[in-house]
Amino acid sequence: MEIQVIFALSLSLSIFFFSGAQSSMFTFKNNCPYTVWPGTLAGAGPQLSSTGFELVSQASSTLNVPQPWSGRFWGRTNCNIVNGKFQCATADCASGQIACNGAGAIPPASLMEFTLAPPNNGNDFYDVSLVDGFNLPVSVTPHGVSWTCNTTSCAFDINIVCPSELQVKGPGGDVIACKSACLAFNQPQYCCTGAYSLPTTCQPTKYSKIFKSKCPQAYSYAYDDKTSTFTCTRGTNYLITFCP
Repeated sequence: MEIQVIFALSLSLSIFFFSGAQSSMFTFKNNCPYTVWPGTLAGAGPQLSSTGFELVSQASSTLNVPQPWSGRFWGRTNCNIVNGKFQCATADCASGQIACNGAGAIPPASLMEFTLAPPNNGNDFYDVSLVDGFNLPVSVTPHGVSWTCNTTSCAFDINIVCPSELQVKGPGGDVIACKSACLAFNQPQYCCTGAYSLPTTCQPTKYSKIFKSKCPQAYSYAYDDKTSTFTCTRGTNYLITFCP
């Protein structure tokens, strides 16, 4: 199942987190014509030095991520201060602040998920996931490695083709996010639960096929592993781009 399973990794990974541990540099670039507020959430390993920050159009920012580490990143949009609390119309983490402080994105949200290998063992794993729906185009580009690793992305604005029953609309009536069928209908065949909890029984649906047709590298449903999980050598740095 998609790399969200990294959040169930044993806490024994904590033995790797010691003073002076190696790290990878993550660069966040906002190519959108509007401000994005990235959020970060650790699954195995410490929370990062920033769990949420503002990224204006065309700006970049960097974070050091320790090895090993697993977690996810996403972008929040249409954010404002309401009654003294920071709130976003899409992918909000509901912390009431720009920092998410250990809270994850409220779906629908385009997610970028990572498992970074220990300094002396294994490879990194990463993916773009639309299992929790879509709110904005994103990409992940490895760089600074001795061999070529693949970029993965969902560069198409799925909000343009989102079916009406999955649409999330803003105050002006424009579509600002697209729900997953699981979120919209909460039925086992869309959520890969109950009788549909196995790869053999949970198959693509007409809704996940819409996501997959526009973003073939991204997870479109929970068991979409074969075309959606990517690996790269440990110690890689990564560029995360919003609106690539």
